[in-house]
Amino acid sequence: MSDVVLLAKNVTMRFGGLTALNDFNLELKPRELVGLIGPNGAGKTTAFNALSGVYAPTEGTVSVGGEVVNGRRPNEISRLGLARTFQNIRLFKKLSVLDNVRLACHAKGKSELWQALLLTAEHERREAEMEKRAFELLDFMELSGRADEEAASLPYGMQRRLEIVRALATGPKVLCLDEPAAGMNATETAALMKLIHAIREKFGVAVLLIEHDMRLVMGISERLVVLDHGVTIAQGKPEAVRKDPKVIEAYLGVEEGHAPLDPEKA
Repeated sequence: MSDVVLLAKNVTMRFGGLTALNDFNLELKPRELVGLIGPNGAGKTTAFNALSGVYAPTEGTVSVGGEVVNGRRPNEISRLGLARTFQNIRLFKKLSVLDNVRLACHAKGKSELWQALLLTAEHERREAEMEKRAFELLDFMELSGRADEEAASLPYGMQRRLEIVRALATGPKVLCLDEPAAGMNATETAALMKLIHAIREKFGVAVLLIEHDMRLVMGISERLVVLDHGVTIAQGKPEAVRKDPKVIEAYLGVEEGHAPLDPEKA
């Protein structure tokens, strides 16, 4: 199990009489880059919520780093090595860019409350280390020049990148990105593709990606998992998945035998 950083086994999520995710299975190995795709309402975000502790699975198990996390709070799962972003950007909008990242660094910090209150030397040392780490991350994401600005003042694309910085600040083994290109223009999306590859290479994380931009997800994913109405209908390499008749029908509502799904038009 040591070579698996994230494992979902037969995960089902029910809300009353609605089954939003049914018998979902996923195995993510170190440094893998996997896309989770499907039409609207397919169950992608439900899967992310079950993996990250927002929901406790109705059935099945989720393991992070070999440890079952069913019923654990999101902050506890984060400490085990899973970080995520959200469709709707979640930042402390009135705090500075730097403070947003420093707060995330504290998720891995070990300072005691009494040390903070007394401003002990150990507390000051750790605070200095966290600030240094925050600046290194911001510099990598080309945001260090905005460190003192309010997060709300950043352009939309930069806010997206800041949310990724905050996730990286927790020191994850698995980074789950929920529609990171949402609201971005073509130039920003192209830059994001390069950035995701760079994050994987620099930090050695596995990346699980939800994305509606087919050009992005097909272009960077090593493997795809496709959901439709909460059920996995296909998985494999992007070139094979885009030709799968079930995937074409789910996205385009056409019969089998039509042309492969075109990333430029999806």
